[in-house]
Amino acid sequence: GAESADHGHGDGVGLPVPRQIRISNITCDSFWISWDMESRGREQITHYFIDLNKRENRDANKFKLKDVPTKLVAKAVPLPMTVRGHWFLSPRTEYTVSVQTAAKQLDGDYLVSQWSETVEFCTADYSSVQLKQLLQKAENIAGRMLPFSVFYRNQHQEYFLQPGDAECRRMLPVMKDDSGSHGSPISGKLEGLFFSCNTEFNTGKPPQDSPYGPYR
Repeated sequence: GAESADHGHGDGVGLPVPRQIRISNITCDSFWISWDMESRGREQITHYFIDLNKRENRDANKFKLKDVPTKLVAKAVPLPMTVRGHWFLSPRTEYTVSVQTAAKQLDGDYLVSQWSETVEFCTADYSSVQLKQLLQKAENIAGRMLPFSVFYRNQHQEYFLQPGDAECRRMLPVMKDDSGSHGSPISGKLEGLFFSCNTEFNTGKPPQDSPYGPYR
C-alpha cells in the first residue's frame, strides 16, 4: 500500500520514467496501479511517488473548502500496487494521478525521475454493505449530541459581500450537494442545513479557527 508523505527531492538522472499508467480493481476507497518502465536504472529504485488530485468541477462553489492534493510515497513493490485510503479517497469521485520513481539516499533525501503522464479515473460507489455500515454508525452517533446556542459561519471576507443569505446573515435550507462525500445516499434528495465540526480534544468545544476562512 501507499502512505501520505512529503519529502524533499533531487534530480534522479537515469531513473526510469513510468509510462502507460494503468488503473484497475477500483473500489470506493482503493485502486490498483501499474505501469511500464525501461529496465535501465530499475535496480536503483527504492520508492514510488504518487501525485493524486481530486479533479476540480468547473462549476464548483468557489467558497467550498478545496481539497489538498495527496502526495503518496510507497516502497518499491512488485506491480500492480494497491493504493488504499478512505481518508483521501472518496466514492464516485474523479481523480488524476501521476507517478515518479525514486531512489532514497543515505542522507534521507530522494533522487526522483521525471513525472509520468497524468491519467484520470473515477472511484466506485459505496457497496450495499458499506452503506449499511454507514447507517449503523450514524444511528450509534445520533444520541451523542453537543448542545450549542450560537453557530458561527467562517468564510473569507468576499463571501459576506455577495448577495443572498450571507447578506442577511441567515442560513437558508438548501439541497444536499456532493460535498463531504460524493457517495452519500442523501445527496440531491434531502433539503436542510448541513454542517460538521471536529471538537478540540482538550476542551470538547469547536475550534477557534477554521480552514474555510478567518472571518466569522
